[in-house]
Amino acid sequence: MSPVGTLWTTTYQAKGTIIKAVAAWGGLEIALPSAYEHMVDNKKPEFLAKFPHGKIPAWESTDGFKLFEGAAIARYVAGLAPNSGLLGGSLEDAALVDQWVHLTESEVDSYTDLIRGLCRGLYPYNKATHTSLAERQIRTLNTLEAHLSTRTFFVGERITLADIFIAGTIQKAVSATVDAGLRAKLPNLIRHFETIINQPKLKGVFGETTFIDKAIQFTPPAKEKKEAKPAAAPVPAAPKAEKKPKAKDDDDDDEPLVPEEPKVKNPLDDLPKSTFNLEDWKRAYSNKDTRGAGGSLEWLYENFDYAGFSAWRVDFKYNEELTQTFMSSNQIGGFFNRLEASRKYLFGSVGVLGATGNSVISGALILRGQDVKPVVDAAPDWESYEYKKLDVKGNAEDKAFFEAALAWDLEIDGKKWADGKNFK
Repeated sequence: MSPVGTLWTTTYQAKGTIIKAVAAWGGLEIALPSAYEHMVDNKKPEFLAKFPHGKIPAWESTDGFKLFEGAAIARYVAGLAPNSGLLGGSLEDAALVDQWVHLTESEVDSYTDLIRGLCRGLYPYNKATHTSLAERQIRTLNTLEAHLSTRTFFVGERITLADIFIAGTIQKAVSATVDAGLRAKLPNLIRHFETIINQPKLKGVFGETTFIDKAIQFTPPAKEKKEAKPAAAPVPAAPKAEKKPKAKDDDDDDEPLVPEEPKVKNPLDDLPKSTFNLEDWKRAYSNKDTRGAGGSLEWLYENFDYAGFSAWRVDFKYNEELTQTFMSSNQIGGFFNRLEASRKYLFGSVGVLGATGNSVISGALILRGQDVKPVVDAAPDWESYEYKKLDVKGNAEDKAFFEAALAWDLEIDGKKWADGKNFK
């Protein structure tokens, strides 16, 4: 079989792998340049004459037709194998294939690249930007997950370009941004990914997958310490001579070591001392019934410091994306895990209300101070939730919500408490 064209890519480029997988599924042979050095050959005049933007993957058919941009090349190669079903069986199927490819490229793959760039110092790091990119990627991953909850493949009942493109994108993401905790919330998407990459025709193309335990994070570069100048050798004192007092500026030329940076103090530690002990409350909550005489709520109201602590309602912003209740419960657990740095300032009782396909995440927090942000921004995904301060002392509705969240009998719009987790 003669090659249908030549593909410029690298062994580690996900889009190049996707194109090779499409060719393999369609029974097509593609050629690779005899030698290609990235960031060298793609800057040469002969390469730029064919592909003026200098990007890879790049494609040249045997008849001289040229293309760049991975998704466009993958679709073209899929079209060279019309009997493969890669573009679906109808015009509508082809449109759906394009829909899933473009959504995944723009809102999963691009965010993987941007997050890696931020964390590796390619762009000035900004935590808010990192958090926003991660939230947007997770939102799209949840869309893919929900679609696959009732389907084996993305379009129809056979593998299409959409399945191969998404599998290649996920293979890249699980090595950088989609960590073990997030993968646990995407069982259908991970099942689909493993189904595609383990197809006999594709297994050799996709190769081994690297799965990360924790998503890539930014590590600030260590500040260099200035070396101390060696001290001059002491001059021997003259025999029997009186020692002269040391001049005040004798050490002006001795440059001391730069001291280590002090640990950043949490501003919550500077608040006036409180009479309310959060650890005592956590023990009371764990060891007593919540409601009733002698219960933990009674203990709380007797000991609570309304000036030093506050109560808050917390609601997940994207309830329309929730599917299985156990997955939603796992999401709460992940949020609480990411709040670990605020454990000494925070107590939480948050649950899933409703049933599969129709649920919400809501609950209550008790936290140090009167502002929620200094406590919850320890979690990168804190902005995925809405926060409302509760007046448990003067507002009956707020008090009822607060108590129900702590007692795990909260009900919202007919949705009853299904599962919950505590942060304590």
